[in-house]
Amino acid sequence: MLMSILGSWRAHRQWSHANTEAKQLVGEAKRILKKKRYRIPESVAATMTTALGEVEAARKGKDLERLRQAITDLDGKMDEHLAFARKSATRQYAESIGLALGVALLLRAFVVEAFQIPSGSMIPTLEVGDHIFVSKFAYAIGIPFSNTKIAELGKPKRGDIIVFKYPPDQNIDYIKRVMGLPGETLEVRHNEVFIDDRPLAREQLREPCVANDGKDFDGDDDRHPCEVWLEHLESKSHVTHQEPLRSTTSDFGPVKIPPRHYFAMGDNRDNSKDSRVWGFVPYELIKGRALVIWWSRDPARGGLSPSGVADWFTSIRWRRFFQLVE
Repeated sequence: MLMSILGSWRAHRQWSHANTEAKQLVGEAKRILKKKRYRIPESVAATMTTALGEVEAARKGKDLERLRQAITDLDGKMDEHLAFARKSATRQYAESIGLALGVALLLRAFVVEAFQIPSGSMIPTLEVGDHIFVSKFAYAIGIPFSNTKIAELGKPKRGDIIVFKYPPDQNIDYIKRVMGLPGETLEVRHNEVFIDDRPLAREQLREPCVANDGKDFDGDDDRHPCEVWLEHLESKSHVTHQEPLRSTTSDFGPVKIPPRHYFAMGDNRDNSKDSRVWGFVPYELIKGRALVIWWSRDPARGGLSPSGVADWFTSIRWRRFFQLVE
C-alpha cells in the first residue's frame, strides 16, 4: 500500500515537472514565432508548428514518455532554427537578477528602507545594533535622492519615531521621537516637557537604571545611575531615561515651532543631540516612520578568534526580533 502511494506520488511529481517545462518551452516558441515572424521562413514555421502540436498532443494524452520526447524535439528544433531569438542562460540569469534588483530599489525608494541604530540616543526604546525597517509611505511619496514630495499622505504625530536627514548635514540620517508639532510652543523645565505651557503627563517608574556612556578617563566603564520615566503622549506612552545630576539640557526654551517643522528628541534624554541642540526638523527632510526591529546584535561583542565568533552568536538579541517600534 505504501509503495503504491509513493509510486503514485513520484509519477505525479515527474508529470508535473515535465508539464511545467513543456508550458515554458511552448510559451517561448510561440512568443518567438509571433514577434519574429518576418524573419522566419514558411518551412521553418511549419516545422515549429508541427513540433508544438506534438507537445500539446502529448500533454493532452497524459503520456509522460511521449511528452519528454516531444520537449526534446521542440527544444532541438528551436536551437536549430530560432537560436537568433532565444535567450541564453546567462541572459536569463542576468534579467532575473536585474529584475530582482529593480524591485528591491523600488521598494527601498518608495515603500520600506532598512536603518541601523548607530548610537544610544534612543535607549531604552532602541539600542545600538538594532536594525529596523522604516515605512517611507507613512507621510509622503517622494522622489528618490531628493527632498521633493510627490504626494503628501499624512503628517507625523506626537510620539512617532521618525527617520530624517540631519538638518546640518543631509548626508546623515537621524532617528528621534516627535515631541512638538508645527505651531506649538515647546519648553523643557527640569527634564519635563511643556507644550503651550502645559506639561506632558508622565510618571517616574521605580525601576533599576544604570547608564553607560562608554569609558571614562581611566579607561573604566563610565556607569552611573539614571531615572526611568513613563511619558504619555496623547494615545502613546513610552519610557525615557534621564540623568538629572549630569544633564546639560534639562532646561530649554521656550521656542515656537515653525510651520511644517517638528521638534524631535531622543528617549535617552540626557545623552541625545536633538532639536534642543541643532533645531527643528523640516517636513521635507523626513524619510519615514520606524516600524519594526528585524535584527539586533550587540556590536561591541564578537571578533575573528574562535572565542570571538562564539561571542558574536551569543551577542544576538533574539528577544528584540520583530518588536514593533513604538
